[in-house]
Amino acid sequence: MSIFDRLSQYGVVPVIAIDDASQAVVLADALIAGGLPVAEITFRTGAAGDAIAAISKERPDVEIGAGTVLTTQQLDAAQAAGARFCLSPGLDADVLAHAKQAGMPFAPGVMTPTDLQAALKAGCKMVKFFPGGAAGGPNMLKNISAPYAHTGIGFNPTGGVNMANLADWLALPTVRAVGGTWIATRDDIAAGNWTKITENAAAAVALVAEIRSKS
Repeated sequence: MSIFDRLSQYGVVPVIAIDDASQAVVLADALIAGGLPVAEITFRTGAAGDAIAAISKERPDVEIGAGTVLTTQQLDAAQAAGARFCLSPGLDADVLAHAKQAGMPFAPGVMTPTDLQAALKAGCKMVKFFPGGAAGGPNMLKNISAPYAHTGIGFNPTGGVNMANLADWLALPTVRAVGGTWIATRDDIAAGNWTKITENAAAAVALVAEIRSKS
């Protein structure tokens, strides 16, 4: 089973910006307690690499990945830290080629059919639909993805996804897992609101199970 197949089992991937790497392991524990041992640590902060390394070392059962990977240097840093997958808000052919050479599962960001065809040409199995809400939401993704459904490519919509519209996103057969920025917000992490993060994770897991039980 590929890493993206494993992410699909969860249905939601917490998208996390963390400012203090010393909080990484307790954050991972909060997610684990909520039944969601997976995280996308974004390279939006200087602590990303150290946070990934800490979780990778101390909590090896967590499916840890890197987000907002914009350069080959960031990809190398993520891989060295122990990231098992990388994602980006956009598509850069050089970064994609580097990821392929490095053996790093990589999901570039797409918003148009042209982006999607470039991702397919590069051999991508998963892409990030970003910014999901602003780009037209589930209905837009339904229409963009329809001509490519036979390719087997999966989508990870992020941006504007929340508990209220989660069912609309997961109703699309091409959506493997959404990116959830609400589960562990930057402010909650900084404030050490671990119980709240655990509750958010548990609620997301329960909702995914409920949605999928009806499909």
